[in-house]
Amino acid sequence: MRETSSQDLNMARPAHHRWVWLNGEYVPASEAALPITTQAFNYGTGVFEGIRGYRQADSERVAVFRLDDHLLRLRQSASLLAIDDLPEAAALAEITLSLLRRNEADGDCYIRPVAYKRQLLPGSGFGVKLSGVSSGLSINSLNMGAYVKQEGIRCTLSGWRRVADNAIPARAKITGSYVNSALAMEAAQRGGYDDAIMLNHLGYVAEATTSNVFMVKKGRLITPPVTANILEGITRDTVITLAQHYLGLTVEQRDILPSELLTADECFLSGTGVEITPVTQLDHCRLRSSGTESVTMAIREYYAQAVRGKLNAFMHWLTPVC
Repeated sequence: MRETSSQDLNMARPAHHRWVWLNGEYVPASEAALPITTQAFNYGTGVFEGIRGYRQADSERVAVFRLDDHLLRLRQSASLLAIDDLPEAAALAEITLSLLRRNEADGDCYIRPVAYKRQLLPGSGFGVKLSGVSSGLSINSLNMGAYVKQEGIRCTLSGWRRVADNAIPARAKITGSYVNSALAMEAAQRGGYDDAIMLNHLGYVAEATTSNVFMVKKGRLITPPVTANILEGITRDTVITLAQHYLGLTVEQRDILPSELLTADECFLSGTGVEITPVTQLDHCRLRSSGTESVTMAIREYYAQAVRGKLNAFMHWLTPVC
């Protein structure tokens, strides 16, 4: 079993901010609580987003990366669960920014909004349902830098299949569906790996436990299509845009067989949490993902510049907190 280092423990214990938004008001994080009868707690009927804010390179201010895109996806995810009383997009953005200002966020941070099914409405019978249930909204934030190994990680192809879109919508970040990821990650880490890459029900590569997958083969950047039961990642879209704009790469979105991924030149994961993380080993196969001349590292550098306001062409991706 993989041993836990002091560095791992430091990364696993981020500093949560003092204030949270809970159902219409700012409350101290230490006092925020939900009843045990909350429907989302019992049935996994909630949706969430992971959003990052970054300290900008030219000042002490913090800007949130692709805030509008994340909040749009949150609202779309919520609509699938009939959570239809969220604040309008502009109001939701202002609540988020106000929370960061109240928490005096002055460095890299993470924002987690959760929209969820709350309580049965009067006259609504007991049971698993979406209609006849009130909704809630919480937003919390915390200090967060990089929490995965920057030199690269080791992955395994998981025996757990990625949940199919016609079972639980893969394009939505539904809380209950993440048991699929937890099972795959647990098995991977017990086997000595850092993460797992899951296949879909057809046997093609889908995604890692909390991130999208890219591979580089013969100079081509390839990633599974949105029809492969993957989340339509915002970082995934960022990677595609940067690779086309700065590296002149044509990105192929197509099905990938496991054997093709195992014989790739490079592989990396993309996601708000993991950012751009090179995969240096996949099962027994070693990859050249972390080399100084690799496509992976070039994309990671452009991504780092984008989130810190160093790319003039993509400043529209950043929303200043102040």
